[in-house]
Amino acid sequence: MKDFKGKLFVFSAPSGSGKTTIVRHLLQQERFNLAFSISATSREPRGFEKDGEDYYFISLRDFKNKIKEDAFLEWEEVYRDNFYGTLKTEVERIWSQKKHVIFDIDVVGGLRIKKKFPENTLSVFVKPPSVDELKIRLKKRSTESEDKINMRIAKASVELATAPQFDKIIKNYDLEVALKEAEALMSDYLGFNK
Repeated sequence: MKDFKGKLFVFSAPSGSGKTTIVRHLLQQERFNLAFSISATSREPRGFEKDGEDYYFISLRDFKNKIKEDAFLEWEEVYRDNFYGTLKTEVERIWSQKKHVIFDIDVVGGLRIKKKFPENTLSVFVKPPSVDELKIRLKKRSTESEDKINMRIAKASVELATAPQFDKIIKNYDLEVALKEAEALMSDYLGFNK
């Protein structure tokens, strides 16, 4: 990963906290010069998800081969045979465009990226109003079974405990406030407010 080394912005949270909405908003702010890091996953696409846009959908076998080849910056088996990870080539692709990288990534992956690039990573944890609110949001999505939702809720409690390990925490009680807070964090980290 030579030449341009941009900043890395990691947004992590339990599923349903609003991190994807915040990341999409930040991507639209041209002044930040961001590009989205597309994660790889071994799971099947959901709804209208597109390969190479939402995720790189790869088979379980190919995913495991890429782990052996050390092709990932970070990876995790989030649920049984459901792997997610960040390919090294993804960060290289974005830096070659002279852009900063923004991640919408699970908590474990986010902390691993922060550990690999401590000097140029801002890690942000997006905290939901409550676990009950998370459950309501996940049900509204109508993309997953009750079992999957319950698995996500169980995982959320563990993820919430990691919040203090992140550089910053955004409490997403009010989306407009959370978006402004995210913009302010980005501006500060990029030195716009100096």
